[in-house]
Amino acid sequence: MLKGKSQAFLEMASEEAAVTMVNYYTPVTPHLRSQPVFIQYSNHRELKTDNLPNQRAQAALQAVNAVQSGSLALTTAPGNEGGVLPGQSPVLRIIVENLFYPVTLEVLYQIFSKFGTVLRIITFTKNNQFQALLQYADPLNAHYAKMALDGQNIYNACCTLRIDFSKLTSLNVKYNNDKSRDFTRLDLPSGDGQPSLDPTMAAAFGKITSIPAVPGALGPLTITTSAVTGRMAIPGVPGVPGNSVLLVSNLNPDAITPHGLFILFGVYGDVQRVKIMFNKKENALVQMADANQAQLAMNHLSGQRLYGKVLRATLSKHQLVQLPREGQEDQGLTKDFSNSPLHRFKKPGSKNFQNIYPPSATLHLSNIPPSVMVDDLKNLFTEAGCTVKAFKFFQKDRKMALIQLGSVEEAIQALIELHNHDLGENHHLRVSFSKSTI
Repeated sequence: MLKGKSQAFLEMASEEAAVTMVNYYTPVTPHLRSQPVFIQYSNHRELKTDNLPNQRAQAALQAVNAVQSGSLALTTAPGNEGGVLPGQSPVLRIIVENLFYPVTLEVLYQIFSKFGTVLRIITFTKNNQFQALLQYADPLNAHYAKMALDGQNIYNACCTLRIDFSKLTSLNVKYNNDKSRDFTRLDLPSGDGQPSLDPTMAAAFGKITSIPAVPGALGPLTITTSAVTGRMAIPGVPGVPGNSVLLVSNLNPDAITPHGLFILFGVYGDVQRVKIMFNKKENALVQMADANQAQLAMNHLSGQRLYGKVLRATLSKHQLVQLPREGQEDQGLTKDFSNSPLHRFKKPGSKNFQNIYPPSATLHLSNIPPSVMVDDLKNLFTEAGCTVKAFKFFQKDRKMALIQLGSVEEAIQALIELHNHDLGENHHLRVSFSKSTI
């Protein structure tokens, strides 16, 4: 403890544990005795402590662990008492009571995505109450969200959340508009006369719906957007839902390039611009095509290891990335990719929308010409510094293959370096993360 500075160092058992803790508390600031506590990585690799107080601390820790081991079963073994019941649904039913301000689908997405990947949301009015069904990728996320949010107010003193589990285990969304959204299918039509989702109009988020329209909805109150969003009562939920710019930090400045960030973030959306900060090269801004893609990239990439460092991504306060002015010194750190032929999602209805997965050690390779053999591809990845653990061509289609590498970090770096690699015969290798293992 550094008493005079109101600071403390905390050494976890492993780097993974430290990463998990920082990621958990990044979106939701913890409070100790109603004081917000800020957590970040230290430059120290380990702590030196004098032994006497340390032994007292050890004894206290053991006592606390003994008391808590009963309740901690929740996180370690789903299916225990108090934990996630077997067969529990990943779908929550949400009722918003005391609806003083309009609550939009975007606002729900922002709040609930703090607890895990949100796949689908449907909103509706029933018995004069605003309600929503929200599906997580994992029932455990639904369980934690219900525990944390049931009974909380979205805005100060109003818009109270009442949450329970739905009998449905999956939601079927036909249209992406301000009433329903499938975040795994950006290609769905908007339906019922809604303006179609034009990517330039901050598709899926922002302009089409919600917050900008709040003043009109409140009639004589005409509260400005910033005033309404500023009243968010749930800690860690930022104000503006429509931002498509990410602040990416803790990068390795010796290894990262604007093109590398373009390729990596391009797995989750069409990157428009990248700016590595001139004075602080471990930080960068990445502008996606829309806020939905920014959220997707943030959910999947924050906390992943890249070139030996744990990458962190949050929504930036900037609304767009500025290009340098004529004659301004930039060292090639700002790049515009808006017309890049490497965008994965520019075709409406593209299959790529349905194949968005979190980073994994297994990569999906495609666009392989017939002359390229197993050993050619294994050598390509070995030369890029990877350990190849397994490889197989698809039986039905030899243009595609799976390759399993030594770690997720290796796979991320291989994707950056080898996506669009020229294999000859006018074939450029396509690389994505796979949900399968070999």
